[in-house]
Amino acid sequence: MAPWALLSPGVLVRTGHTVLTWGITLVLFLHDTALRQWEEQGELLLPLTFLLLVLGSLLLYLAVSLMDPGYVNVQPQPQEEAKEEQTAMVPQVVPLRRCRYCMVLQPLRARHCRECRRCVRRYDHHCPWMENCVGERNHPLFVAYLALQLVVLVWGLYLAWSGLRFFQPWGLWLRSSGLLFATFLLLSLLSVVAGLLLVSHLYLVATNTTTWEFVSSHRIAYLRQRPGNPFDHGLTRNLAHFFCGWPSGSWEALWAEEEEEEGEGSSQAV
Repeated sequence: MAPWALLSPGVLVRTGHTVLTWGITLVLFLHDTALRQWEEQGELLLPLTFLLLVLGSLLLYLAVSLMDPGYVNVQPQPQEEAKEEQTAMVPQVVPLRRCRYCMVLQPLRARHCRECRRCVRRYDHHCPWMENCVGERNHPLFVAYLALQLVVLVWGLYLAWSGLRFFQPWGLWLRSSGLLFATFLLLSLLSVVAGLLLVSHLYLVATNTTTWEFVSSHRIAYLRQRPGNPFDHGLTRNLAHFFCGWPSGSWEALWAEEEEEEGEGSSQAV
């Protein structure tokens, strides 16, 4: 590995997240918080559970950050060429186009990410804190990470508050609890951010839409020509498709299926 690869944005961001995570955990253990009191009293179950949750959230973060979010292959494999040919047969129903940057035929709901320089299937957004896109493959893990991270942050917020003592003189308090108070403020900010992100993404999942589609629906061809969200098939089916991949099939096939259903409904109404 080249030396400058160690200074790439991805390495720096992931290292910063890891150091910050364990740094905050160390502060909570070193100060007189409930976490340290449980440890001193021999009640190791709760401290161990907290450490496992922290480790789990960090592993989920690294998984989402490092995995392929669903890149569209620039040179399709033989099994994908058939899919591309099938996709190319749907232009009368779905306005597909070639990416002007990497020249691949973009599947429905894909978008080119300028940071990653790749087209991503079911593109949601590029997360600078992950230094990776959130797309078709890692979006479910991203939501799971947000949920677990929020649990860890709220628990850490309680632990930090349990160690603060405000009756001491200002100078003494600042020396003994200044770092813990700064940790409390940081955890408060991160908890608000994680909570808002989790709520927003749960709403997007429930309606089967993406951040990109929600923010830029007026700019997206396949949404401008429809009065509503063509991918919203109800809460149960949306959740099943997002977390379990059911029903399976391309977005083009689901679009065409809905077009046929609407056409049959219109003919019956006539």
